[in-house]
Amino acid sequence: MSENAIELKPKKTKILNYINVFRGLAILLIIMGHTMQFGDNNSLAHIIDCEIFCGGTALFIFISGFLFQHLSYKFEYKNYMKKKWTNVIMPYLITAIPGLFFCLYCPVAYKNSFAGLNPFIQIPLHLTIGRVHNIPTWFIPMIVIFFIFSYLFLKLEKKNILYKLLPLLFLLTVFLPRGVAEYENTIGLSYALKYWIYVKYILLNFVHFLSLYVFGMYCSKNKDIIDRFYDKRFMLWFFMLLFSILDIVISFKFAYSNFTVSKIFLTMLAIAYLKHYDDFIISHKKTNKTLDFIAKYSFGLFFVHWYWFFIYNQIFNLPTVAPFNGSYFDVFVTIILRFVVVTILSLLSLFAIKTILLKFNKDINTREFLGV
Repeated sequence: MSENAIELKPKKTKILNYINVFRGLAILLIIMGHTMQFGDNNSLAHIIDCEIFCGGTALFIFISGFLFQHLSYKFEYKNYMKKKWTNVIMPYLITAIPGLFFCLYCPVAYKNSFAGLNPFIQIPLHLTIGRVHNIPTWFIPMIVIFFIFSYLFLKLEKKNILYKLLPLLFLLTVFLPRGVAEYENTIGLSYALKYWIYVKYILLNFVHFLSLYVFGMYCSKNKDIIDRFYDKRFMLWFFMLLFSILDIVISFKFAYSNFTVSKIFLTMLAIAYLKHYDDFIISHKKTNKTLDFIAKYSFGLFFVHWYWFFIYNQIFNLPTVAPFNGSYFDVFVTIILRFVVVTILSLLSLFAIKTILLKFNKDINTREFLGV
């Protein structure tokens, strides 16, 4: 172990229950953001819907930064990267198989931007950007950048520099919105330009979400501040609603969206409430056990839910964004049902595969295959 790792190593700690519960709720919001969209692209109904349900990645990034700092007592760069290969990259590569199959055998329905290329060229392109074969997994190439800079983050923290950069990083989040990398934006372009669009999307998102990762580290380093979030909860509610309204108005008038800003305040509120009521949640064993189950399966849910979403849409002939026929009741039933079915099928498939793997070899590390 390096000298730096020894310096960073305090008394052994464990994952906090309120963070574990938060992780479970965050993945549910991400699935909602994918399954519960409805309405025409630039309609007010669609923008409001996206403002409420989209942007869950911000919560996931915050949790990643929080846990990274919380477990930094055992940080050693080489071992850290090895563990990330085992627990993040390997399950990503294995769970990519269904998405690669869909890309190659139903490219039109699956909106494969690289359809027509030799499969041996397509596969590495898909895996290095994550955005096409399994839409949510653009997150993986981006989080790898965070892994690479992990040593620098802790070095800057130790020198009392990192958290002083937070105001600047938050400004970048506000004024540098997430990139656009939809299938429709790649039509007619060369394969090289298509690939660059996806790479640029990942790089922009790294800068865009950097504030949330560092903010997560800051809250982990200064856990008492979470109690102050609860004390200031009414002010945080006000700012969350204010920025949500601003984003809706700006998006409707100027086609600019930044769901992340309101989610920063949602993150602060969620962690504040969860920590404040942590003992209450723990005392209700069935509730806590259910939330713990979802949290443990959160990474696996992240990997597989898009496949079930695609299959569900194909069976019921639904587009990714559910059409709005003028009846809010009908559209709410459609999107809520889709969310529930996709979530349950994702959980059941993960549980079944994990059970089968353990039946063949009880000592196998299923996290290497499924993320759970």
